Amino acid sequence: MHRVTFSCTCGSVAGQVRVASPAAGNHVVCHCPDCRTAELALGQPDPAPDGVAIWQTMPDCVQIEQGGDRLAILRLSPKGLYRWHASCCGAPMFNTLRHPRLAFAGISAARLSDTTPLGPVTCQAFMAKPGGGYRHTGFNRAGLRILRMMLRANLSGTWRATPFFDAQGQLRADIRVLSRAERTALRQP
Repeated sequence: MHRVTFSCTCGSVAGQVRVASPAAGNHVVCHCPDCRTAELALGQPDPAPDGVAIWQTMPDCVQIEQGGDRLAILRLSPKGLYRWHASCCGAPMFNTLRHPRLAFAGISAARLSDTTPLGPVTCQAFMAKPGGGYRHTGFNRAGLRILRMMLRANLSGTWRATPFFDAQGQLRADIRVLSRAERTALRQP
C-alpha cells in the first residue's frame, strides 16, 4: 500500500491518497473540452494538446489533512461534475459526482508528489480525430473498473467514508457554476 501525498500549489490544502496498486484505480489522461475549460477557468495553463492526467479512485482512499475549508467547487454547467479546487491558489484538486453514493474521486495527478505508484497511463480519453469526433484508448476497461468499484462501495457501505460530503450527504464546499457565456469564452482557441 502506497500513501501518496498531494497538495495545492501554495501548500494550504494537503493530504494523502492510498494507492494499493495500479489496478486499484485508473491512471487516465483526459483531453475533453470540459477538462481544458476547467483548467482555464481556474487560471491554470492551457493543457492542450496534452490533456489532464487524473488518478481515478474511490473517495474513501482520499484523506484531506489540512485546508479542507479552502476547497471550493466549480461546475461547468448546473449538472456538470463537481470540480474541487483550492480557493487559495486555484489549483485543480479533485473531481466527484453529484451524490456520495456515486462513489468516485478523480485526483489531479499534477497535485500528487509521486505518480510512480499509479503505474502507466492506461486510458486516453477524448482525443480529437482529424476531421472531427473523438477517439479513446482503454476507455471501456477504465469505465468498467470504476463501475465495479462503485458497486463494491455501495454494497460494503464505504461510499459513506468521503471527505467531500458530510454524514447527511451535503457538500463540504461552496459551488460556483459557470455561465454559458463564460464557458464559451474559455473554449475559444
